[in-house]
Order: sequence, then C-alpha cells, then structure tokens
Amino acid sequence: MEESKKLGLALLRKEFDPNQISKLPKPSKSQTDEVKSDYRKGIRCQICGGWHHKDVVHLDYVGHAALTNRLLDCDESWFWEPVAFDQQTGLPKLDSNGGLWIRLTVCGVTRLGYGHPDGKSGGDAIKESIGDALRNAAMRFGAALDLWHKGDLHLPQPETKTTQDKKIVFLTVDQQTELSDLMTQANADKAGLMKYLSDSFSVEITSLAETPITAYKQIKSLLLQKIEKAKS
Repeated sequence: MEESKKLGLALLRKEFDPNQISKLPKPSKSQTDEVKSDYRKGIRCQICGGWHHKDVVHLDYVGHAALTNRLLDCDESWFWEPVAFDQQTGLPKLDSNGGLWIRLTVCGVTRLGYGHPDGKSGGDAIKESIGDALRNAAMRFGAALDLWHKGDLHLPQPETKTTQDKKIVFLTVDQQTELSDLMTQANADKAGLMKYLSDSFSVEITSLAETPITAYKQIKSLLLQKIEKAKS
C-alpha cells in the first residue's frame, strides 16, 4: 500500500503533455479597458480562441479536465471537500472574496487549496472557484509545478536559452505585460520598436517574449519619456 502511494504521488508530479496544456490570456488593465471602450480594438485570438486585445500575453496552464484525468490516473478514489460548510444552507462556505478553501486527498494524503471566481458570477463563479481550488491544491502535490513557476509565483525565473554557449535571459511575463501596457499608453509603433531591438542586438526580435532582459530598463525609459512628451 505504501509503495502504491509513492507511485501515485510521483505520477502526479509528471510533466503534462503539450496537448494537455492550454493558453490563458493575461491582459493588462489598460488593454482590458481599451477593448471594453471599443470592442473593435479586440481580436478573435488564434491561440486561445478568446476575444481580447491583440498584444495580450498568454500563460500556459492545465485545465480542469486534464487535471481530473491526471488525478484519476494517480488515484481513482481521490476526492476533495470544502474546509467549511455554511451552517444555514449546508453548502460549501465561501469567504468574503467569494473564494473557496478545500482539502484535496490523493493516495491518502490531504493538502489544502484555495480558489476564487476571477470576476465571474452565478453558477460560473462556483465552478471557477472549484476548478481553481483543485489546481491550487494539486500544485501542492507538485502537479504542473513548472507552469506555476513560469507564470504565477511571486518571483518567476525568466526563461533562458543557450545560443553558441552563451545564455540569453529574456523578459519575464510580468515585464512583458508592463511594457505592453506602456506601449499602449504611449501609442508606440510596435513594428518600429521590434526593428530597433533587432538592430541593437543583431538578431531578429518579433515580440517582447523574445526580448533580452538587459533591454528592459532602456525600453521602459523610452516609453515613459514618450508618454510624458505626449502629455506636455
């Protein structure tokens, strides 16, 4: 039994296949406001299928169905339960933010998780909270931990790749979002900025995701100057 538990928990930490990973758009506040004020500013995204600003950054994540399938592979008897129940209705108790605390039990091991509705309402809010709580609790077991690390931890490690034995460190997702927001505010020419960066680093750069982190302060300074100049 103990050996079976170890094997099940180890399987939970196995990396997810590419076809099990979905794309989650992460718009900045200004991008969201821009599309709300004029829907024509949005596009039908070919990456995630949603309608949002054309410059939105996407994060990798594992959806409810893929996670449930992995949990069943690990332990057919897995289950979750709310930490607290509402004494009047008998339903799972939500906190003041509409969030839900749960206990997830896999292979006899129980860990806590928390989910929130992410702005949704009604029945969709409950389903969103449950799915989010399951992903959060499963992460405590190591499920999709590499995806959480790239996108949601407080101190994400920037992506690196090796070119001719030299490591190039790229902008983090948060830095990409910040600069994209500033580009919108400055009404910056994205194609022109990419050409400037390509010329500066002697390599083709077509997006912020391909931009070396060493250019972050310089780009931010240029955009802020452009924004201030427009105000004067």
